[in-house]
Amino acid sequence: MANLESVERLQQGVEEWNQWRLKNPTILTIDLAQADLSEANLHKANLAGADLHEANLNAADLSAANLFQANLQAIQLNGADLCQANLAGADLRQASAIEADLHQAILSGADLSQADLSQAILSETDLSMANLHQANLSEAYLGGAHLFQANLIGANLSDAQFNQANLREAQLNQAIFSNTSLVRADLTGADLSGTSEQKTDLSGTDLSKAHLVETHLENTKLHNCRIYGISAWNLNLEGTEQRSLIINRKDEAEITVDDLEVAQFVYLILNNQKIRNVLTTVGQKGVLILGRFTGEGRKEILDAIRDNLRQQDYLPMVFDFERPTERDFTETVKTLAGMCAFIIADITNPKSTPLELQATVPDYMIPFAPILQDGELPFAMFRDLQQKYNWVLDVFPYFDKDDLIENLDEVIQPALQKKEELTQSKAEGFRVVKRQRSPKKS
Repeated sequence: MANLESVERLQQGVEEWNQWRLKNPTILTIDLAQADLSEANLHKANLAGADLHEANLNAADLSAANLFQANLQAIQLNGADLCQANLAGADLRQASAIEADLHQAILSGADLSQADLSQAILSETDLSMANLHQANLSEAYLGGAHLFQANLIGANLSDAQFNQANLREAQLNQAIFSNTSLVRADLTGADLSGTSEQKTDLSGTDLSKAHLVETHLENTKLHNCRIYGISAWNLNLEGTEQRSLIINRKDEAEITVDDLEVAQFVYLILNNQKIRNVLTTVGQKGVLILGRFTGEGRKEILDAIRDNLRQQDYLPMVFDFERPTERDFTETVKTLAGMCAFIIADITNPKSTPLELQATVPDYMIPFAPILQDGELPFAMFRDLQQKYNWVLDVFPYFDKDDLIENLDEVIQPALQKKEELTQSKAEGFRVVKRQRSPKKS
């Protein structure tokens, strides 16, 4: 039970209470447990470290109050005003199966950093611009809560419910989402970079303009989410259910895709003329140059090929197999190959490009123009590639850099001619077997 003397002193007015605390700094234990302070005016009251567990503060005015490290377990704060209150380090945990009730409380701008709000009821609570840095909100209920621009960096949100909550522009960096429900929540412009959202339900969530950089979304539900303007980079999507992701604004005809990372690209293609022009240009003018360009004279040959192609208004893209890279060579080559008009592959060095060509040539009907310096032999399997795939052109032999550049048109023109043949072949109709039809039996 609360200390009656403490309750009576508090009821005499906040000014006198604060003065008393100021004059008695050695009195650290303020016993207000189970006190009935409903509708009390406690504006700017100094309640730091006070024991208020199971107290009734329904509809009380606690705006700008100091509740630093106060014991608020099982407290009743239904309809209370805690606007700009300091609740840093406060304990709002469940106690004796009675939950902390902050239903419809006003906590806008309040400091709840590192506060323990596990299992607290915060439905429809105003937490806009509140500081919940590293707060424990595990198993808390925040249905319909207002968390506009709230600081939830590093907060524990596992098993919490944010259904239909307003989290617009909230900072959620490094927050822990595990079994968290965010069904139909508004996360417009929220920063979810580096968060761990394992087994989280984001069905119907508005993620427009949200930031998801290095976000862990393992086994998460992404159904019917709006993702217009989203920034998604280096995501972990293992086991993630992606379905009907809406890529455009609410005032536009709805277009959906089933892949978060692909969605950004699709929207840009549909709505950005410049990007469409770039893709068209790359397909018509892009030339991939493959080879090993280290060693005596090799770099000069590379630069000469590239400069010559530039002068002819092509877009040369160079892949040097000697340069270190963290990506798989074959994956990179196949990605670049699919974007180009034709490929020039220097097969001079026996170690040059064999695996990459064997993996790429069969999958892409793109002209491969091989070049070979005089006195060298291609890798052993190259003959098979030429025999099986007619888009692998005849090898062009060259003596040195000057000879190659002077006659480079003899490499380019056959590649362009083959490109035209392949384009026409792709446009032809399907072939049908001619059969000798026999009369129908009566």
